Amino acid sequence: MKTALRACSITLRELLREALVLDSELDAFFDPGQGGTMVVTLDTPQELIALHQEGVSLWLYRVRRDEQTLNRPPRRIAPDRIVPPPLPLRLYYLLVPIVDHQIRPQAPELEQHVLGKALQVFNDQPTVRGSLLLDDLAGSDLEISVRLETMTLEEITRVWDALDQPYQLSVSYEVSVVPIASGRAVDAVTPVDTALPEYGVAEVT
Repeated sequence: MKTALRACSITLRELLREALVLDSELDAFFDPGQGGTMVVTLDTPQELIALHQEGVSLWLYRVRRDEQTLNRPPRRIAPDRIVPPPLPLRLYYLLVPIVDHQIRPQAPELEQHVLGKALQVFNDQPTVRGSLLLDDLAGSDLEISVRLETMTLEEITRVWDALDQPYQLSVSYEVSVVPIASGRAVDAVTPVDTALPEYGVAEVT
């Protein structure tokens, strides 16, 4: 499906948001029922700050095709019908806790607390499937792997340079494999009814 990117992002956002709301030490910040105003959003860190909000930015900053599964053959759904293969993708998210340092004296400590909780959530749930899948992925048999990506200081600095923002505490996650279904019609093929072996005699010289 062409909406797989959106559905994957919504799934990860809600998984993290729910965990923060249910955390007994962070619920006062993230649970609206307790007056919490912090959010988990897909906006960039820059956009979150511009909106004068606090919380977590889970920003999809890079998309690339998955070379390991790119050449999988088409899937046969009937003897005379095959589905064109999807485009398999790896998604890269920058996870950034944002706390207003001007109004919260212990902002650095709170940012590290929130980041620690996010790391715990995705470490405990490295594979997202079944009832955890939301939006257009709900009810599918897809399994999404979430892996903490090791980035050098130079690599992550380039990401912040692209945002035109000073570096902030952040981590990157690689999520795979998310398939974008082909928009082509199902291909009609002629099924093979009978295979007849052929024999020959080799000429010996």
